[in-house]
Amino acid sequence: MPDIALDAGTHPGHTVRHAALRPGEPSLLARIYRQFAKATWRSGLTVAVALLWELAPRLGLTDPTFLPPLSEVLAAGWVLAQNGQLWEHTSVSLARSLGGLLLAIVFAIPLGLAIGWYQRVSSALNQLIEILRNTAPLALLPVFLLLLGIGEVSKVAIVVYACAWPLLLNTINGVRQVDPLLVKSARTMGVTPAQLFLKVILPASVPTIFVGIRLAAASAMLVLIAAEMVGAKAGLGYLIIYAQYSFLIADMYFGIIAITVIGVALNFALQKLESHFTAWKPVAAGG
Repeated sequence: MPDIALDAGTHPGHTVRHAALRPGEPSLLARIYRQFAKATWRSGLTVAVALLWELAPRLGLTDPTFLPPLSEVLAAGWVLAQNGQLWEHTSVSLARSLGGLLLAIVFAIPLGLAIGWYQRVSSALNQLIEILRNTAPLALLPVFLLLLGIGEVSKVAIVVYACAWPLLLNTINGVRQVDPLLVKSARTMGVTPAQLFLKVILPASVPTIFVGIRLAAASAMLVLIAAEMVGAKAGLGYLIIYAQYSFLIADMYFGIIAITVIGVALNFALQKLESHFTAWKPVAAGG
């Protein structure tokens, strides 16, 4: 009779079962490889662009005076970080852009909810909104500077103006695109108008509102950098334009990279925040 090896803690007569993969389930190694391949596929083009940036000036394909290698740009950024200039300019720009974004959120989202929910408010404000939203924020920059000066107020104000429109319009669309069946079902259950708004309309509008917040965050940095280039003594926009005038080309490029990194990080943070507030949404296939 063949010997039977029993695991510790088993008893004769019991069936010994070892953990096994279910049919069709990939192994741990296969899952790791799949995740690595996915990450490589997603970042492959970015790595290729970075490699091209590094090699093109060194191979003489571009003039290194006007497009230095990426390694030299990063080295210049390290110098800026060591002497404190990078943090100084970045903190100033973040304070202005996030401050303006938060102010815009405070008034634009409630206003958008009111316009989307109350037809009378929509009728009263629709024409004015159509006029103002089609006026480019950068076209109004000289007006803001003339009326509010070149200090902090004008820069934050132009950011608020730029952020207001994606926030407002997406909030209005979010309210108006709520499934009518949800509203009808809630009303048949006897909910009050306040409960209908808080329990149905507002939660269903959150995904679209977050789209507006992410668009507004991008607009905040875009408009602020332009404002800092025109009249400022600190900020990433000022760093870029000062580096250009001083022919510190590597510093100029690193300022651009810093803005890109901030934008990507802010968008990532907003995506995580959105997923927290929309945990009820089903995950899209392949997402």
